[in-house]
Amino acid sequence: MRIWMILWSLLWSCTLPLIVFYLWWRGQKDPKYFIKLAERFGMYQKPLSNTIWIHAVSLGELRSAVPLIQTFLSNGEKVVTTHFTPAGRNEAEKVFAVEIAQGQIQVVWVPFELAFAYRSFFNAFQPKFGLVMEAEIWPRMVFAARAAKKPLFMCNAQYSNDAFMRDNSGLRIRQKVMRKFSGAMVKSNLKADRFKSIGVRNIVVTGELRFDQPVPIAQIEAGLAARQWIGAADRRVITIASAVEHEDEVYIKAIQALNEHHIEQDLKPPLFVYVPRRPERFETVTATLIDAQLDVLTRTNLWTDLDQTQWKDAPDCPNIIVGDSLGEMNFYLSMCDDVIIGGGFNPKGAHNISEALVLGKPVLTGPHVKTIEYPFAEAQNAGVASSVQDAAALAKALIRNQHPSASDIQRFIQEHSNATSRTLAAIPQLLKATRF
Repeated sequence: MRIWMILWSLLWSCTLPLIVFYLWWRGQKDPKYFIKLAERFGMYQKPLSNTIWIHAVSLGELRSAVPLIQTFLSNGEKVVTTHFTPAGRNEAEKVFAVEIAQGQIQVVWVPFELAFAYRSFFNAFQPKFGLVMEAEIWPRMVFAARAAKKPLFMCNAQYSNDAFMRDNSGLRIRQKVMRKFSGAMVKSNLKADRFKSIGVRNIVVTGELRFDQPVPIAQIEAGLAARQWIGAADRRVITIASAVEHEDEVYIKAIQALNEHHIEQDLKPPLFVYVPRRPERFETVTATLIDAQLDVLTRTNLWTDLDQTQWKDAPDCPNIIVGDSLGEMNFYLSMCDDVIIGGGFNPKGAHNISEALVLGKPVLTGPHVKTIEYPFAEAQNAGVASSVQDAAALAKALIRNQHPSASDIQRFIQEHSNATSRTLAAIPQLLKATRF
């Protein structure tokens, strides 16, 4: 493993100019990618010390960590969060703006995979322990934590079947890195068995933190009001959440089929709320939908913000509202009757279904659910989520329009909640068992 780590360090040193160029290139569309570049090398201004470290690579991981962070802060702890993408960093700065101003929490970029960058990070923030959210496995991060004698745990951890099978071949480097964590708090018994089979120590099943995320009431109220305002109170509303590249054709075909069905049945046309996964796709998706002869309006043209007192006269209800804003998924979800989760028609896999279920919305997605094995399998067994193979099957499912009851969804959520309290209870146990 030592030889492999030397090679890993050499690879990072040789490719570092390309990585910096990549961040600069991404920064042409989103300037935040390239700001405070020094932090990625372990250099900080006025770092907090004696912290709890939360690594949340992007938006979804940060949101799952919010209840934990709030509890740490309420207990008087100081927290440092690290991120790779602006989406995660922006959300942390937004959610914890007051606490940042009060000096309770600091938000920085995660260091590059360089030994000196992590040494500087640990010297600066002196974390008591670290929690790596979801499935982020970075060798230098893990080995640097051990070298600094800082306990580092996987948190809300998952290990998909595809990743497990892939890692079971070859040199099994990823599995060897996982064994260097001080422990793991995992989503389900199935995940626990997989981690245990590769030699990860100190495993506790804590459930899915995303079911404990606080619901932003202002967004929910704005979404319900927006449905009324746009004239869709008596129409069926369907939100396509986190649509990714190469899926647009699937969704357009399903939209057109459902529109044709409504015309044949003399029904009012449905309203689709179409939310691209990445902001770089907002303009492209809007143009693609217009090219498909659909009547399209965008969120930023309809509402400058979610303050209902600022809304003026509503236009005619369109076929599509494109959700071209960030951090407002609950607004888009609260508007609808059904949710289609993006990514499921792309081999990379479907995205988070928990936000929709927490709001009581039934979920549809495509065939690629490996990324959400938990909780999708359990939700499917409970009848509150389902997957379909292609555009034709998606259209048929939408036309069939069969829903689980609200009580079924509520029962499922209740059975899978309270991961925050279980995680907090597990941490002292895992710290006690930590050995270097």
